Amino acid sequence: MDDQEQPPLRLGMLAPNFRARTTLGPLTLSDLRGRWVVLFSHPADFTPVCTSEFIAFSRAQPQFDQLGCQLLGLSVDSLSSHLAWIAAIARDLATEIRFPVIEDPSMAIARAYGMLDLTARDSSTVRSTFILDPDGRIQAILSYPLCVGRSVSEILRTVAALQRAARGDALTPANWHPGDPIFHPPSTTIGEVAAQGEQLWYHALCEDDAL
Repeated sequence: MDDQEQPPLRLGMLAPNFRARTTLGPLTLSDLRGRWVVLFSHPADFTPVCTSEFIAFSRAQPQFDQLGCQLLGLSVDSLSSHLAWIAAIARDLATEIRFPVIEDPSMAIARAYGMLDLTARDSSTVRSTFILDPDGRIQAILSYPLCVGRSVSEILRTVAALQRAARGDALTPANWHPGDPIFHPPSTTIGEVAAQGEQLWYHALCEDDAL
């Protein structure tokens, strides 16, 4: 990975590739092609908000697995720190962390993904979340400050919505969950609009026939 300053990442861009050590062994991001990926950074190990997030991700992992989505945690802490923290969570909070947690002590990955908090006095990463499609392209970016924990249920919902929309025959409305009505892609010609007659063409919810 190029350690120089990277341009801001945008939706549709190919996610920067990397190889790193994790709590489950070495990992190369490009080896996960063919799967959806949620890559999320946390500011530091052994901190209260981060611990609550890891517990929430752990409890939701079966649902992510059902969507064929790989969870990847990351911080600039060392692998030994990650291992000690995960052991403490298992011992003290009866929660096993089964997804890889990436070490990034050189901050190369954090810089490439714009995860560093420019207002922090140390190397803490903000709570950044990148959702990657099976081609390795960024489909969603979510960022929270150090003091606010993420909604894991919203990340799970976003993955499901992206997967539904990726089929190309539907748009998902606000607060959509699997099984809810969808929009068909909007009409693109006057003729198509006219053919819909009295139907409210710009907000026509319909049952999801793909279920």
